[in-house]
Amino acid sequence: MQTFINILQLGIKETKSVLRQTMLLTLIIYLFSLNIYDVYNSSIENIQDASIAVVNEDNSQLSYRVSDYLTKPVFEPAKNIAWPDMDKKLDAGDFTFVMVVPYNYQRDLMGGRVPTIQLNTDATRMGQAFNGAGYAQAITANAIYEFFGESPQTADSLVKLVVRRCFNQNLTQKWYDAVMEIVSSITLLAVILCGSAIISEREKGTMEHLLVMPITSFEIMASKIWSMALIVLVAAFFSVTVVISSSLGIPINGSLTLFMFGVAIHLIASTSIGIFLATIAKDMPQFGILMILTIVPLLTLSGASSPIESMPKFIRYLSTCFPTTQFVLATQAIIFRGAGMDVVWKYFLPLAALSIVLLGYVLIRFRKSIANG
Repeated sequence: MQTFINILQLGIKETKSVLRQTMLLTLIIYLFSLNIYDVYNSSIENIQDASIAVVNEDNSQLSYRVSDYLTKPVFEPAKNIAWPDMDKKLDAGDFTFVMVVPYNYQRDLMGGRVPTIQLNTDATRMGQAFNGAGYAQAITANAIYEFFGESPQTADSLVKLVVRRCFNQNLTQKWYDAVMEIVSSITLLAVILCGSAIISEREKGTMEHLLVMPITSFEIMASKIWSMALIVLVAAFFSVTVVISSSLGIPINGSLTLFMFGVAIHLIASTSIGIFLATIAKDMPQFGILMILTIVPLLTLSGASSPIESMPKFIRYLSTCFPTTQFVLATQAIIFRGAGMDVVWKYFLPLAALSIVLLGYVLIRFRKSIANG
């Protein structure tokens, strides 16, 4: 009972300490409000005003129709250039796309043959290159369809795909980016708060005061974990309900209670990581460097920014050992796909196991750190 009282009182002290620090409060408010808005508004849904040129070797009615269709808002009005100028224009960065319509394209198409249009892309602009090629193909197909009045056999596919989109019917990338930013903010803030609390105690000399009191290292560490985790938990709940759901209108398909339960488990691992880094770092600058070296791989390889399936096998297997990876998978399942406990338990179970292992290891390291001064 005395242990519980000590942990509670020390945690209240830590909470009050955070609330008195203007910079930390500003960081918390920014990460879970303005930062989410910024990510949401800066997310590129579609390309706009991409530069494109056409090498029109056919000079037919159809080739001019295709050129005329390449216009705003996706592309800037297409400019005609000569074949010898194509490579020079691409190398100079004057155009992101150059479409080449070959000789006798209209005649071959009407004759039942399958001519091809070449699209050269400046792939250094990856976002535009990837999306723009698809838009150019769709626009060209539409121009051909309208030119013939009905799709000719040569332009028609023998297989028709019927696509049914679930959970995000409009393929709104902003929804995904905003929710994944909350995951990043939860992890980042938990590490910062817990690590800085330990280092602050050490730099101010108050750690020695705690050690001469009848308080164990477990009570010190547990108080910092629950108090910092509670602050992040409240901030995450506010961000999901007010910013994500109410302000931005992003649908929460699953149980909010289940999501917050996952956040609580993840916070045990994240705060443990913060304490671990604090036992290595001697001061705040070192802690900041170590945090960058730790947080960036954890978030990059978690599947939040790119699918885990697209990573090399070794990295894929390695990333499954990260608590952030399991939390990202659970978040995607709950918020986007409306999954329940019958689905996300397979993410919660390894997340809880990793959290317990980290917590036990950090407790041992924290005791050694205190013993060695």
